[in-house]
Amino acid sequence: MTVVTAKRLLADLDDVGLADGSVVIVHCSLAAIGRVPGGEQTVALALRRVIGPHGTIVVPTQSWHLCDPAYLGVEPEEAWDEIRDSLPAYVPRWTPTRAMGLLADAVRTHPAALRSSHPHRSFAAWGPAAEPITAVHALDDPVGEGSPLAALYDLAASILMIGVGFDKCTALHLAESRSGLAGDRIANGAPLMVNGQRQWVEFTEPAVDDSDFVAVGEAFAVAEPDKVSTGRVGCADTVLVELASLIDFAAEWMAAHRKDRRLPTP
Repeated sequence: MTVVTAKRLLADLDDVGLADGSVVIVHCSLAAIGRVPGGEQTVALALRRVIGPHGTIVVPTQSWHLCDPAYLGVEPEEAWDEIRDSLPAYVPRWTPTRAMGLLADAVRTHPAALRSSHPHRSFAAWGPAAEPITAVHALDDPVGEGSPLAALYDLAASILMIGVGFDKCTALHLAESRSGLAGDRIANGAPLMVNGQRQWVEFTEPAVDDSDFVAVGEAFAVAEPDKVSTGRVGCADTVLVELASLIDFAAEWMAAHRKDRRLPTP
């Protein structure tokens, strides 16, 4: 396996267009990069060096294991109440992620990182914009206007995908929220700390659909090539895009291509 040093990471990230002072949400397959001495910590520190002291790294830190068992549908129904009673409460500093990758955990566990309050769809951020990015995360609006994704849009953030494609681009859920589509709402719940006590909290959230994210990304790259930069970080194919431009394009694209879910005219 190719050895990818910190020096090469710095050069590759610079070549792909990541800039000093950037606010960037990162999706990364560490294995796709190659063998990195120091692993995920080396990659995190390389990102930190390239964006500098005024930049902020953001990663999705979702924790699906705390979802309502009825939502997950993987346990026998007779066990649901017991599971709800026994799941540990969401604690931003302690609750682990699920299937987010090693880099996400390296950022999440950094002493200077902050994590948003949503028990299932949290984001962690490391840098001077971490507080405004993670400050608001509504239970019933986890990827819309009440989420860190909206804050990233307002901060002119970038999206960096290292060794992964647009199917992993969480920000596209914000485009769903802004597309004027009539999505279903589904029941969920989570164990939270409320006034210092663990409590099972029920809520509803929008149903989301990532099945066309790759098609959206491909269409965006054709329509707005100046908003997309490609290259390689180590051995990993890498894409850097402007988040706001992608969201604006994707919201219109989804409205046109998901006609069966369009909101009725008042």
